[in-house]
Amino acid sequence: MNILFAGSPISSAKVLDSLSNKAGLRIKAVITQPDKRGKRGNKLVESQVAEKAKLLNIPVFKPTNLNDKHFKAELSSLDIEFLIVVAYGKLIPDWLIELPKITSINVHFSILPKYRGASPIQSALLNADAESGITIIKINDELDSGDVYSSFVQIVDEDDDKISLENKLTELCNANLFNVLKKINSNKLKALPQDHSSATYCNKVLKQDSEITFNDKSANIINKFKAYIEWPGISFKHKEKLIKIHKIEKTNIDSSGSPGTFHKIDKSGLYVNTMDKMVVITYLQFQNKNIISSNDLYNSYKEFFK
Repeated sequence: MNILFAGSPISSAKVLDSLSNKAGLRIKAVITQPDKRGKRGNKLVESQVAEKAKLLNIPVFKPTNLNDKHFKAELSSLDIEFLIVVAYGKLIPDWLIELPKITSINVHFSILPKYRGASPIQSALLNADAESGITIIKINDELDSGDVYSSFVQIVDEDDDKISLENKLTELCNANLFNVLKKINSNKLKALPQDHSSATYCNKVLKQDSEITFNDKSANIINKFKAYIEWPGISFKHKEKLIKIHKIEKTNIDSSGSPGTFHKIDKSGLYVNTMDKMVVITYLQFQNKNIISSNDLYNSYKEFFK
């Protein structure tokens, strides 16, 4: 089976690495996002898929325009049977969907039709879902609405966050994707339509989503921390300063004051009132400062939070 692979982040790179080890499967080329400016030194940084493809000696394309005629000509010259898309980050144009001899598939990190869109893992955590999973679909020209080849369920544990759940879903993909490809290739698996009437959608996570208010239930605040832990994190304002939370825990203590007021600060953390139970912040960071622990917070900033 000749494969064209499209993806960008670390989860995609892990899937690419797994597929590269499968007998009878040849990855002819990889498509990934163009290099982006890094946070440090403003240097151009490759996607993790590009880095992995180079280690595997697979040709890499980084088109800014998927309809560029030179890019189309190069890909059209390849003998491709499957296009596999895993978190690429751009919509696939019709000509590329139709390029493979067999089919184009997308691996989506939810049980479709739930959470079509850019942030299915974050959405599952924000909503405290008991289950997540992956769905392998036939790509069409509408967002995550293609016919379903297979789906696989993953239990969401109480302590899962964006990083741990994404790792589990990536492992679930790696355990099942190759077998699905073999079944499609041997004509033993047909794609079935989604129930479009049950579809839900999720938006791309934005930087401004990070600022929270404590005028919310404690569970919702903890869920935001889990969902946004990788990026953009969660922050709150106090005395006109934006403070980033690096670790926060729920308590069983009823709030003793208005949401957003501080109950106490000691060496175990900063206790904040919410709409129901208190939460305790144990690691935080002031802008342009290092991350500090609850112990350092108590020793150096207890007056600031009084």
